[in-house]
Amino acid sequence: MTDRSFSMEFFPPKTPEGMEKLRSVRAQLAPLKPKFFSVTFGAGGSTQSNTLETVLEIQSEGLAAAPHLSCVGSTRDNIRSILETYKANNIRHIVALRGDLPSGMADPGAFRYANELVEFIRAETGDWFEIEVAAYPEMHPQARGWGDDLTNFKRKVEAGANAAITQYFFNADAYFNFVDECHARGITIPIVPGIMPISNYAQLARFSALCGAEIPRWLAKKLESYYDDTASIKAFGLDFVSTLCERLLAGGAPGLHFYTLNQAALTTGIWQRLGLDSSK
Repeated sequence: MTDRSFSMEFFPPKTPEGMEKLRSVRAQLAPLKPKFFSVTFGAGGSTQSNTLETVLEIQSEGLAAAPHLSCVGSTRDNIRSILETYKANNIRHIVALRGDLPSGMADPGAFRYANELVEFIRAETGDWFEIEVAAYPEMHPQARGWGDDLTNFKRKVEAGANAAITQYFFNADAYFNFVDECHARGITIPIVPGIMPISNYAQLARFSALCGAEIPRWLAKKLESYYDDTASIKAFGLDFVSTLCERLLAGGAPGLHFYTLNQAALTTGIWQRLGLDSSK
């Protein structure tokens, strides 16, 4: 498994208390030796400084970090300035995304789509950055159709993406079908499944409605049946997501990317179930 990419995602804390909590979470996850920790970037760059601060702190601990970079609502000069700051701080890895248009903002800015951002990064910085992009096994919620979505993904790859991280999903067949469709179109970059641990059904349902991730009806009903029994939801979720990960890896997935939500316990539990800690 040494050639696979295992990574974990954080969001940048907005308070000193949140930053301290994330330090504790990182201390628990760092011994798992993921390839990198990624740090999200708010709509319109709303957490830009927090993202940089968090990435630099992760790097100062001797760990690899990759800031997300969202282009919606940004200018070319703004993105150029961010890239220069990242280069000056020896950041070599970026997750390049279009991002969501902030509420009340009508103008998407200089970049309408993520492929335009990837093209700009390559034009400005050459091969300095390893660039990850997003992929959607169940189709981007704003895509006009399956074919259009695959075409859009291919544009990002042709613009210079090195690898992709998927939106989370709970149906392994959706991922395998997506990868097959990509291969049929000549897309060969690694497509790493995004994994969402299950801890809170109401929160998961809200996230999924926003991002277009499908919760299978049987899974939704099962989680609903636990009501407010958080311990049972987490225990069942740990079993279910671990099994999903096992199937993905057995089927050839090039790694896993965990959406930690700045929590350590469930990601660590899945990691241990998979025996990944002993493969390091």
